[in-house]
Amino acid sequence: MPTVLRSGPPHIHVDRDQSSCKIWLSPVAMSSNLGFSARELREFERLVQLNGVTLVKAWREFHG
Repeated sequence: MPTVLRSGPPHIHVDRDQSSCKIWLSPVAMSSNLGFSARELREFERLVQLNGVTLVKAWREFHG
């Protein structure tokens, strides 16, 4: 099936077991969280900050 519409800013999803969150890449911000602790979310945001350029580049290469 062809993609006919792509919408929204660059973001990533983090999933583990029954937990899931979505993080905007620019600016880095938590979009949603289901099950991760505040400590885990801070670590995810820290890692996204440290690797933001690489993540945005990969997102753009994947999504066009």
